[in-house]
Amino acid sequence: MVKVSASVLAEGFSQEAVDAVNSADMLQLDIMDGEFVPHKTIGSKEVAELVTDLPKDVHLMILNPEEYVEEFIEAGADRISFHLEATNCPEAIIGLVHASGIKVGIALSIETPLVDIIPYIRDIDFVNIMPIKPGASGQEFDMAVLDKIKFIKQKFPNLEIEVDGGINHETAFLVVEAGADILVSDTFIFSGDTEERIRLLQNLGRE
Repeated sequence: MVKVSASVLAEGFSQEAVDAVNSADMLQLDIMDGEFVPHKTIGSKEVAELVTDLPKDVHLMILNPEEYVEEFIEAGADRISFHLEATNCPEAIIGLVHASGIKVGIALSIETPLVDIIPYIRDIDFVNIMPIKPGASGQEFDMAVLDKIKFIKQKFPNLEIEVDGGINHETAFLVVEAGADILVSDTFIFSGDTEERIRLLQNLGRE
């Protein structure tokens, strides 16, 4: 079964939205600083205050994440992904997150060359592949992401592949077919019955 990491970005990270996606496999939290991306969202304090039984899947879209990653670990993050373009010390971040006993991943914007993550790929638990530019929900899905997913699945079959951005029923089918393990979705989930839509995405992975 495919896993669903439900994002509540467009819903303003409200507790009501968090409660509405409790049938998902994870809760995805987009952390933006207004510098690495144009928008600013919540910080570690708000992450800690959100009440959920779901693992907190924290996507750091911030500059110099090495300065803040410990805050998010302490706030209850269960997995953390960061962007290579935002840091000069990816090895330090990977080591720090792993030392805390949680999963670490690298997030790839649609504009980031796949080759950039190759030096780190054996040291991370997952890759967060984005079919969009980081920073806002509701963008158009870029089909070029499918080749990235297929390449990683073929070359590194044990690496977990998360896809974040532009996921709906149609694009979800394409990325799962290409080899995705985790689907991040916000707009699609909240455009109908949340439980029904989460289940629909999860069932894409059934034979």
